[in-house]
Amino acid sequence: MSAILKPIYIIWYRDLLRFWRDKTRIIAALAQPLMFLAFLGPGLSAGMGVLGRNPLGQEIDYVKFLYPGIICMTVLFTAIFSAISVVWDREFGFLKEVLVAPISRAAVALGKALGGSTVAMIQGTILLLLAPLVGVGLSVGTVALLLPLLFLTALSITSLGLMIAARMRTMEGFQMMMNFLMMPMFFLSGALFPITNLPQWLNLLTRLNPVTYAVNSIRRLILQATDLPSQVLPPVGFSLGGTYVSLSNDVIVLAAFAGVMIILAMRAFSAQE
Repeated sequence: MSAILKPIYIIWYRDLLRFWRDKTRIIAALAQPLMFLAFLGPGLSAGMGVLGRNPLGQEIDYVKFLYPGIICMTVLFTAIFSAISVVWDREFGFLKEVLVAPISRAAVALGKALGGSTVAMIQGTILLLLAPLVGVGLSVGTVALLLPLLFLTALSITSLGLMIAARMRTMEGFQMMMNFLMMPMFFLSGALFPITNLPQWLNLLTRLNPVTYAVNSIRRLILQATDLPSQVLPPVGFSLGGTYVSLSNDVIVLAAFAGVMIILAMRAFSAQE
């Protein structure tokens, strides 16, 4: 293994090993989305009604609409809080030992980003097992498309968290910053409600929010709604400049955002003292 890839692999493997050994973390990360599906979905489904039908003629009720948003929520919050290990390692001196090692600091950032992204993707994949319970049928082909999309979403958010964590000195400060940043991004993404017929200023914020494109693409794949007619499409999609955003456009926006964030995270680690 080359001198560049080896440190990336070791840091990636360390994050996966810590995740696997911490069973409490796995259970706690799944508890919140399960509560959303168990209480919020049924509680609001009567008021929301049927949001549309997929190409097979199956009704898309609020629980089915919410399900992809909850998967995205799990990926987002697992990814962003995986970056907290950087602050933790700084407080206990481990990060200093890594940074003074004869390896590229960019490799450290990339290894952390890949490790956190893999963990977040695994958490999101576990929730895919709940699809039959909410009446959603997932084929092997759909799951194969979802996995790289979940990873791309996780990579962009993990890199964002790493960029911020590299400049933070306390875990309390990082947690406050993440709550201040992630909660608006999540609520403006359309994960919990359709982002149609919104006020103009709110409509603009949802279009500028990169998480919106993640939720839109994941929901399209899960509900198999890419070819829905226009009168049914709004609840599971959104328009930009009068044209509905396609799945390929969602992926392009996510990939561009992930690329920018990983570069900024690498620069932030390189600037560490």
